[in-house]
Amino acid sequence: MRKVFLLLMTWVAAMTVSAQPLRNPIIPGYHPDPSICRVNSDFYLVNSSFQYFPGVPIFHSTDLVNWKQIGNVLDRSSQLNLKGASSWLGIYAPTIRYHEGVYYMITTNVGNGGNFMVTAKDPKGPWSEPIWLEQQGIDPSLWFEDGKCYMMSNPDNTIMLCEIDPATGKQLTESRPLWQGTGGRYPEGPHIYKKDGYYYLLISEGGTELAHRLTIARSKDIYGPYESNPANPILTNCNMKGQTMQIQGTGHGDFVQAADGSWWITFLAYRNFGGSYHHLGRETYLAPVEWKKGEWPVVNGGNPIDTLMQVPALFGTLADSVKSQHDINPKDPQWVYIQNPIADNYRFAKGGVTLKASASTLTENSQPTFIGRRQESNTMIMETEIDVASLDKGCEAGITVYQIHDGHFDLALVKDDKGGVEVQAAYTIKTLHQAQKAMLAKAKKVRLRITAVADHYVFEYAADGAPFTTMSRQACSLVSTEVVGGFTGVVVGMYAQGKGAARFNYFDYIEN
Repeated sequence: MRKVFLLLMTWVAAMTVSAQPLRNPIIPGYHPDPSICRVNSDFYLVNSSFQYFPGVPIFHSTDLVNWKQIGNVLDRSSQLNLKGASSWLGIYAPTIRYHEGVYYMITTNVGNGGNFMVTAKDPKGPWSEPIWLEQQGIDPSLWFEDGKCYMMSNPDNTIMLCEIDPATGKQLTESRPLWQGTGGRYPEGPHIYKKDGYYYLLISEGGTELAHRLTIARSKDIYGPYESNPANPILTNCNMKGQTMQIQGTGHGDFVQAADGSWWITFLAYRNFGGSYHHLGRETYLAPVEWKKGEWPVVNGGNPIDTLMQVPALFGTLADSVKSQHDINPKDPQWVYIQNPIADNYRFAKGGVTLKASASTLTENSQPTFIGRRQESNTMIMETEIDVASLDKGCEAGITVYQIHDGHFDLALVKDDKGGVEVQAAYTIKTLHQAQKAMLAKAKKVRLRITAVADHYVFEYAADGAPFTTMSRQACSLVSTEVVGGFTGVVVGMYAQGKGAARFNYFDYIEN
């Protein structure tokens, strides 16, 4: 009996080691179109950034689960022109690759230049000035082999391949078609991998909504012809099992092989809140891949993606922590601006910032005075304090829940021409605009707070240490992609518009 018991305990211990829960997303909030590479024991991952500056956030991990943002690839205006970029334009899906001591990031600036790549010796940067490329389409990717550098993208909804000079960007061969996918719209996001004598071509199809999916084909020759996997799509939640999940829109992914030989895939998806709505944007997810010799890869055992999955043993577990910040540190890579910021409008000092109001408002597709960060959880508290004495006449200064220029909630102080101070809770949803207002008696400091609670936001203010007063509640669905559109997710932060300036003493952001 003792032997049986010991054998049973050994089996239980083995099962404990061989499998563990994986909590998704691994990078929450607006972090779409992930691309990943491994260098020794280090993993690096990049995401799309669209209209926000700096562009292409880059993350580091040693266990595929816990990720830290180490910078932004495109952190200079000479690299990134976002003039006129809305949340439909700007930087689309990047790819990161490592070859012979050099990191490469290739992407598309939609609306301002097209396809380009930058290079670095250190993923933390600095990254080079753009090397512009001739083959158009979006979602470019790279493949290095036998001294050659290949580029692929999707002009005319066809995955095309050409050879380029990575030093100059010059196209060395004509663009040749590889595959159009399985018939889904928008075949894009191509990546090539070589395994067991085959070139595998992974793409996304179906658009980035409910029908999003990943499909794969292979060939013995890099130029094809490519054979479609009979089991396509290899990843989707748009099926009988997956459509009941909170996780939807699974697609646009990139394989990576760990040092132990195991295969994994990072991909985008979104979480629905308050019904069939998502407002946090498309996020970064992880799933295991079984890829036997000579066979097709199988993602997550063919099962749908969920927020909690049992997977083969990983190298770490997702740490439970409360994310918070207080001081406004411009060197924190999480801070972003809408389009290229006008530097003179931002004066940082003593953990706070003075914002010079811009004539461009949040509702215009321009360069408003705004600094913010991605909302990463549906429960969070955002709070700031404004010195009333610093608030100039004609200035509107406050905090915002920003999805797109015609989809945002604002909580602000406004000083009129006579010096009166008013607090406003306003929303702009397409052509609808409404504001609730309250005049303040003499006040020296006013706190503004927006709390996200499950499926809605609460807007509150407090003057000179008094208790908070609730002004408004709004459903998060109103700033969802389904209602106001856009390719991004909610970004929260501070803004100033109109005339003059205002001092923000701190910016509290707390989430579970």
